[in-house]
Amino acid sequence: MYLGIEKVAKKGLLLYNNAQAEPGQAVGIVTAQSIGEPGTQMTLRTFHFAGIAERNVTLGLPRLIELVDARKKPVTPTMDIYLSGDAKTDQNKTVQVARNILQTTVKDLIFDADTDYKTHIILNLNEKKLSDRGCTLNDVTTALESNKKFKMEIKGNLVVLNLVDEETDAPAAIIVRNKVLKTTVKGVPDIARVTIVKKNDEYVIQTTGSNLSKVVDVGGIDRNNVRTNNVSEIAETLGIEAARNALINELSSTLEDSGLEVDQRYLMLVSDLMCHRGYMQQIGRHGIAGTKDSVLARAAFEITVPTIAGAARTGEIEQLRGITENVIVGSQIPIGSGTVDLYMQVAKKRGSGKS
Repeated sequence: MYLGIEKVAKKGLLLYNNAQAEPGQAVGIVTAQSIGEPGTQMTLRTFHFAGIAERNVTLGLPRLIELVDARKKPVTPTMDIYLSGDAKTDQNKTVQVARNILQTTVKDLIFDADTDYKTHIILNLNEKKLSDRGCTLNDVTTALESNKKFKMEIKGNLVVLNLVDEETDAPAAIIVRNKVLKTTVKGVPDIARVTIVKKNDEYVIQTTGSNLSKVVDVGGIDRNNVRTNNVSEIAETLGIEAARNALINELSSTLEDSGLEVDQRYLMLVSDLMCHRGYMQQIGRHGIAGTKDSVLARAAFEITVPTIAGAARTGEIEQLRGITENVIVGSQIPIGSGTVDLYMQVAKKRGSGKS
């Protein structure tokens, strides 16, 4: 038994050592090729999840570009929200939590909004919509009471907003009306739709839209198990290390969804590079490629003439330390055997004292 464990351990150690990068190996170039080449086989499409109402998720090359460009907001932001306590298995409690997450605006709760563009705006509340969204008349008036542009009056299911400014013209009244209709009464801003699905005998809330910093404050959710495809939100809310891990997972799943297998270490290297300054940088001239110390490396990427002209104007010095700049000038590149200098040792002649 002991010999068998020792054999397995030795084999694992051998495989680990063989998988290590050699000193001087051009890991950046290998990484670029290992991700870039499979990327040419990716599709250009937005995928619609079958069986899940109105939930579109960007996959393939567009999603890969979103990630490496460190976009502030994905084209199709989504969240998977796991629940705590009884809400995991009790559907009624899950629905209640979902109502507290779904953004409900004034527009979602009315039949119509009749507007006299000089005197008032009348909101005709829909009782069924109020009930479906778990809202009350008091919730609506509380959300609107901070607005100083009008005075509020309640007449049954009608909320009359009398405009305060006597000089209000039609365009100004329309601005006030639109602001009123967009006012959030309940829920989390930017969460446009929620769907309840069952995974492994427990309910999970899936959303269209993402707002991690606000969702984690909603009661009844598992704060340690809330997931979003918006990596920038993760960086702002949980920190750069969490964003790095999310970036690795998102890159990996995006490639796997297209049936491509890329070694995890390449994805880790890209994620490390994007996050190593303590904030997320895109891979491009507005990020990593544009902040390199080498003038020639920056010029080789994009906007060649302005880069060189700007460097000449400010008196930058090219140190020729990297690969790109040495390739451009035809010098030995500092990788592999180029990272070491070899000297020949000449033996001294016996008795002469001379070499």
